[in-house]
Amino acid sequence: MIIGVPKEIKTREYRIGMTPAGVRQLVAQGHSVLVETRAGEGSGLRDEAFTQAGATIAQSASEVWHRADMVMKVKEPLPAEFEYFRPGLVIYTYLHLAAEPVLTRKLIEKKVRAVAYETIQHPDGSLPLLRPMSEVAGRMAVQAGATSLEKWRGGKGVLLGGVPGTRRGRVAILGGGVVGRNAAKIAIGMGAQVTVLDVKSETMDYLEDIFGGAIETLYSNPANLEEAVTRADLVIGAVLVPGAVAPRLVDRALVSKMEKGSVIVDVAVDQGGCIETVRPTSHDNPTYEVDGVIHYCVPNMPGAVAHTSTFALTNTTIRYAIAIARHGVVEAARRDPALALGINCFDGACTYDAVAQAHGLDYVPLATALG
Repeated sequence: MIIGVPKEIKTREYRIGMTPAGVRQLVAQGHSVLVETRAGEGSGLRDEAFTQAGATIAQSASEVWHRADMVMKVKEPLPAEFEYFRPGLVIYTYLHLAAEPVLTRKLIEKKVRAVAYETIQHPDGSLPLLRPMSEVAGRMAVQAGATSLEKWRGGKGVLLGGVPGTRRGRVAILGGGVVGRNAAKIAIGMGAQVTVLDVKSETMDYLEDIFGGAIETLYSNPANLEEAVTRADLVIGAVLVPGAVAPRLVDRALVSKMEKGSVIVDVAVDQGGCIETVRPTSHDNPTYEVDGVIHYCVPNMPGAVAHTSTFALTNTTIRYAIAIARHGVVEAARRDPALALGINCFDGACTYDAVAQAHGLDYVPLATALG
């Protein structure tokens, strides 16, 4: 199989879909890897490192897309890349299709075989390919929020850790999963008062076990949400339903009750966001204001720390890339139920129920689509 790795074109996206180590693994098994020139520079990986591992350097994105049997990326294809879609092409990347109606329909129209990192799921419910970027995004969310709280950026001028004789900043984290746990770790380390809201008692038990008295946990109901959000200096949205639109937990009326200069960082923005007032921004223009509240809603936050993110991500994605390259996507899916859950579109069918529901499409079970 020929695996193509194009350069990411999303604004300030510096990650790359494969490292030289991944190239070496695939080449050793008889596959070919085609990497677009300079695609890895943002992650500190030069073309020479890829050629030494056995890759061929392509001089254009067009060459990569047209020659590859499988394209391996980091972020979802953008409209400029739709022209490269063709029947039978495997695209293996983060897709977040529940928030991408145009991309979803284009993948179906062109009969692309789309494998989404974020919906590959183990029997215990864990999401192995989402986890590393959730860890990065959770930690970055507190950094971004702390910076946005600075007065000259529009924030209220609160230092999260405070100093003796002053109050510490208050952080409310909506969701205690991987993002929420990592956000809590950094916020506690910075000295903030941290409250995590969740609906699972086992999640709250776990958080209190590992953080002890440094954290407050609350059951996520409307009363507790209102109290935690309105008193917070920084609210972090960290709610996920695999493959589906994020549940809306905070409406505009509640945002308007927050103190002016407070900050919202919604990590769930690439799935539609769990706060009504959020919309995707970019690293070039990361924030905007609604009712005096600063919103930071960059969908590809980990792209800013590309070196760390690329290695953390590709450590987990390469396993499934090898399986697809060795067996083809059909047989690989039959051999591995976790990988099968990653197939969102297949030969003109929408094969992931949550995506179909989000866009009013017919859902076709994967087993039916595979024939």
